[in-house]
Amino acid sequence: MAGMDSSLDEPAGCDVPATDERDPAEVVAAMVRHTLDLADTWTAWDGRPAPVDDRVYTPHKAIRRVADHLVDHLAEIEARLAGEDPQPDHWHASETTTAADLAPFTQDDLDEAHSRLTRLARIWSNRLSALTPDQLDRSPGPGWTFRQLAFHLGGSTYYADALGALPVTDPAG
Repeated sequence: MAGMDSSLDEPAGCDVPATDERDPAEVVAAMVRHTLDLADTWTAWDGRPAPVDDRVYTPHKAIRRVADHLVDHLAEIEARLAGEDPQPDHWHASETTTAADLAPFTQDDLDEAHSRLTRLARIWSNRLSALTPDQLDRSPGPGWTFRQLAFHLGGSTYYADALGALPVTDPAG
């Protein structure tokens, strides 16, 4: 898998995610809820990318990164459960800001984000809830356990937090 360090059997450059007693499906769902709560304010975005560390973020980019992260690790879980090697991802990740990332973030974009991320969270909930605690903690193949992957995804709030909640003006004034 791209980004994997085979000597450590975990993503290169990433610390092993800490886990706790929370339901891993709820960790993913909470991340999506947090992202969408912030996104609810992004139709007020002024078009200026927010610089964070060595990257810049926009509403579209934050949604893209959260969705890509959910899809990438879901594909990893499904491959590992099927006894296959995960297919390497070829996302441009957050290092690239596309022209589409710079587009205005409209109510239609927000509606699409709600639909897309809510469905992905549901797929994650269904997948994780179907696994036993042993399967969550003794996942097949190299890499983090499935519980650790869910908690890692919980950190995807980073992309939404890069923009934060934007001040929403009342059109009625």
